[in-house]
Amino acid sequence: MDTLQNMRVFVRVVEAGSFTGAAQHLNTTTAYASRAVSDLEAHLRTRLLNRTTRRIALTEAGERYLQRCEQILAYVDQAEAEASDAHARPSGKLKVHAMTSLGQHYVVPAVGRYQQRYPDVNIELTLAHRVPDLLDEGYDVALVLASQALPDSGLVSQRLGSAFSIACASPAYLERHGVPQTPSDLSRHTCLQMVTPVFPANEWTFDGPSGQETHVLGTASFQVNVAEALAVAVREGMGIGLVPIYSAISGLRSGQLVWVLPEYTSQEMKLYALYPSRQYLDAKIRTWVEFLRDELPTTLATDQAELRKFART
Repeated sequence: MDTLQNMRVFVRVVEAGSFTGAAQHLNTTTAYASRAVSDLEAHLRTRLLNRTTRRIALTEAGERYLQRCEQILAYVDQAEAEASDAHARPSGKLKVHAMTSLGQHYVVPAVGRYQQRYPDVNIELTLAHRVPDLLDEGYDVALVLASQALPDSGLVSQRLGSAFSIACASPAYLERHGVPQTPSDLSRHTCLQMVTPVFPANEWTFDGPSGQETHVLGTASFQVNVAEALAVAVREGMGIGLVPIYSAISGLRSGQLVWVLPEYTSQEMKLYALYPSRQYLDAKIRTWVEFLRDELPTTLATDQAELRKFART
């Protein structure tokens, strides 16, 4: 028995004053309307309506039940309207997860621009150097970096662009120790390492004029797992580090960092937006992903184009 639907029929019968009038309003038959009320009474084991051949009248129990039905149906209608509105209009809380340094440099500014367009969306951003479980942890969207195509996980993924790392040092370090000209020259330098699950801690693989070259590092004097911290260590003259472009660009602009081996890049990563489903997608998720798809590729490309002017010759 569809109790909710039977409640709707019962309320309509009372409002119309007859089963026939209710049936006409609901575009159904008189028999269906009568049976719906009878099913409710059987379910409740209580008479709701007194019936004669000419009229109907609420019983005392029916009057109390009518008030409750009207309240319940009003709540249901409101809930359905809110749910439908979520599909149509971006509003409410959006939970976003992003890799730490990527989030600081690209996602936080994007949040500000997105909220200028959609002020009814409140964004809760978590930055951490890992890929979250969207379903278990309740995130709406995760922004992840991967060295290759993502495995099939049942989640929807949108490719947003790519980023890479470059070898950087401080002017003071290069003045003291000289400028490496090829990856093999790094064996004579102090190399600072960023430890991630994606790339081996003791190998730097470069893409350059002669294809890929791999440099095996010795014991690192300094290791860290966050790109921003690595950039600070490089700026302090502690050695040469492979710094992601988004963490290096501000230091290059200020002159605190120098791009060494400018013919080489390393550790190319693809950027993806992950979210649970395409079907009945909440408007705030849909518009956030669409906004990132429009904004981030341009931002990434602009930084990469600007990078060329910082090449040290």
